[in-house]
Amino acid sequence: MAPLEALEEKLGYQFHRRDLLVRSLTHRSWLAEHGAALPENCDNEQLEFLGDSILGFVVSESLVARHPALREGQLSQWKAHLVSAAHLHNCARALGLGDHLRLGRGEERNGGRERKTLLANAFEAVIAALYLDAGMGATRAFVEEFVLSVPETPGDVESIGRLNHKSVLQERTQALGLPVPRYTIVETSGPEHAKIFTVEVRIGSQLAGRASASSKKAASQLAAQLLLEKLDFVEHRKSLAP
Repeated sequence: MAPLEALEEKLGYQFHRRDLLVRSLTHRSWLAEHGAALPENCDNEQLEFLGDSILGFVVSESLVARHPALREGQLSQWKAHLVSAAHLHNCARALGLGDHLRLGRGEERNGGRERKTLLANAFEAVIAALYLDAGMGATRAFVEEFVLSVPETPGDVESIGRLNHKSVLQERTQALGLPVPRYTIVETSGPEHAKIFTVEVRIGSQLAGRASASSKKAASQLAAQLLLEKLDFVEHRKSLAP
């Protein structure tokens, strides 16, 4: 495992409580092998839980401040990208976080230092450790530098959003207490080499969106986008009601 001083140099911060940083890098597999005399919560799972909430708040705060004219749907789409495991995995790799993880022998042999979920979780745990040691100011600066350094135009938001309509729709329905979206292929047309798929997504019996594309995946994303727009319209109407 690489020296922690090297990681602190990359983070741009020297911890007062080094144990917080160590804990953020400790996978439960390491604790199972080495931590019999240590408390059960000395791995990074609780810090990951806290870091996830802090990250979501800081990203939301920053997006609203930078783009006050964007609608909720666009903000949700961009946020979904920024807090995704795929993006956080890239952030963790940029820091070389895998070199500093404390892993059990099994995780080590199975390539845990490069595993997407494991690295994304450790990155969130480091955010929590930084928050507990230095407060929100330093944490906000860290997230701005290492997570939010992506394109910042509305066009870029929409481009990212096109890849995430299904996940955004899932989040919106959960937040509104609505049924889970159901996707159905309702029609397939065209020759074998150029098929067109029509997909319908429904939320309960009242809300539906339908779209066609050259692949099931693309049609599903377009249908989800249409249904998100319907949800935006319904919520807007409700907000105007006396």
